[in-house]
Amino acid sequence: MKKLYPKSKVEIAAGLARHYDAVLDIATLGRYLPFVKHVISTANIKPQDRILDLGAGTGRNACLMAEYLSGEGELLGLDISNEMIAQFRKRCAGLPNVKVINQRIDRPLPYDNRFTKVFISFVLHGFPQDVRMLIVANAFNALKPGGEFLILDYNEFVPAKLPVYLRVPFKMLECPYAFDFIRKDWKKILCDTGFDGFEEHFFLHRFVRLLKARRPISYEYRQKANVQTINEKVQC
Repeated sequence: MKKLYPKSKVEIAAGLARHYDAVLDIATLGRYLPFVKHVISTANIKPQDRILDLGAGTGRNACLMAEYLSGEGELLGLDISNEMIAQFRKRCAGLPNVKVINQRIDRPLPYDNRFTKVFISFVLHGFPQDVRMLIVANAFNALKPGGEFLILDYNEFVPAKLPVYLRVPFKMLECPYAFDFIRKDWKKILCDTGFDGFEEHFFLHRFVRLLKARRPISYEYRQKANVQTINEKVQC
């Protein structure tokens, strides 16, 4: 399949996609699985959550999140790689409330006010900024009022300040989009998009972050649901 964004490293070739988890485990010396388990434990997933997983890949993250869901919860993964989707379906075959479909996340999505959480892991940095903004808008629209957007990705940092053992592989392996991503003030960007209620969890010496942002509960929605808050304004 021809790459949609030739400069990106988040579009995985078919051959690598078939062995993606194994390659990731080898590259991280087996540390990725415990790392992502720890990250997901901080996501505050509730039994009845409805989760949209953007760029869901092999389903490893999805299956870990599904452990926190009851039969009333659900998870829908979106990906465009047939090889990734096949692995996702195999890995999550025993989970009836977890599904994956072939759908691009860089185009408007047909979901409005449906999900309580939208999750994206090491995908957002691999797109040009205008495409990232469309993905952010997709997340906002897909969330119910009060729902959370969870971005697991690089924190903001200066590459020159990385330790040498991290600086060299980051420079060699990452795409130009990633160098742009780490210079952005993502809390401000998300605030300008309409999100509030930010929460951050840092990992790997603060070079990786789980950034949570909330779609505000609108005044009209609060009136309908009889939910009261002290301040009507977005707080960023």
